[in-house]
Amino acid sequence: QVQLVVSGGGLVEAGGSLILSCAASGTFFRLNTMVWYRQAPGKQRELVATITRDGSTNYADSVKGRFTISRDNAKNTVYLQMSSLEFEDTAVYYCNANIQLSVYREYPYWGQGTQVTVSS
Repeated sequence: QVQLVVSGGGLVEAGGSLILSCAASGTFFRLNTMVWYRQAPGKQRELVATITRDGSTNYADSVKGRFTISRDNAKNTVYLQMSSLEFEDTAVYYCNANIQLSVYREYPYWGQGTQVTVSS
């Protein structure tokens, strides 16, 4: 069974740093685009950063210059390095990945959320 397991998160002071990781496990053909989302209380889920299999990245304007998304294809893992954290970054962070189970079958998978709380 394919699953995404998220680790990291926690409580950090404003201005601090945190690293999230999301590892894919199980049997699959290929791990394609991976995405970090977040959802703050009372708000809709928003895209934070994306990374394609070849390493092309894209960021939400609110995190540009502060967050870095990266991946290790050998470990089937995506990371989100968060620096200069602000109170407004407080949210539950989710990992999403498009996973090919075979050449012709690709599905989106979600990891469990992890709470990031930034104290002001």
